[in-house]
Amino acid sequence: MNYRIEWTYQTKKKLQTELTSDFLSLNEIIMITEDILQTGRVKEISFTSEDGQSWTLKELKKLKDIVKDEPHDVVAYFDGGYHKNTKLAGFGAVIYFTQNGNRHRIRMNERADEIESNNEAEYAAFAYLVKVLEEYGITRQKVLFKGDSQVVLNQLSGEWPCYEPEFNVWLDRIEDKLKKLKITPQYEAVSRKENTEADKLATQALEGIEINSKMTMDEGVELDE
Repeated sequence: MNYRIEWTYQTKKKLQTELTSDFLSLNEIIMITEDILQTGRVKEISFTSEDGQSWTLKELKKLKDIVKDEPHDVVAYFDGGYHKNTKLAGFGAVIYFTQNGNRHRIRMNERADEIESNNEAEYAAFAYLVKVLEEYGITRQKVLFKGDSQVVLNQLSGEWPCYEPEFNVWLDRIEDKLKKLKITPQYEAVSRKENTEADKLATQALEGIEINSKMTMDEGVELDE
């Protein structure tokens, strides 16, 4: 979740103006606010989060202490692979997040049957990714979802209509789960090259290679679970 500062600035000659910042991360907003307050020329100051909620500086500092122990700043990648002859699908999920001051990475995959098309495999892979987020307790925040399936991402964001009933079932399922987890999604289409990790995991799933690992990026230590 990002936050915005709104404050009234007063010059030495008592001229006042209303100023508003861009939406920034929690750490950035607290740091900039403390710098602004040192000028001694702030008459009023308030904060708004992307979901429209109002905050005080005291509340934001308390929130910072709470979220440092929880996963945040989440970026999640997905990819679905599909074998038409066998109707087998492979799902790949890669999740980056910050917790306790360190950046972490989760890599997981899964194989499934009775999938009817490559597009359905992409929808199922996204649903699998959301399930992994839930398993790791990643809820109540904004998550940036990335993948190379423009169909899935644009239909989830509402930019493209979905006319296929079988895909609408997946859309409803995903949206209901995101709502239950109180996740505010952001969608970004990337190239296949940028989605290499998730693509490799989906391929490995199709080959029967199961991956379930978590890595602390700062330490370079990867743990298989």
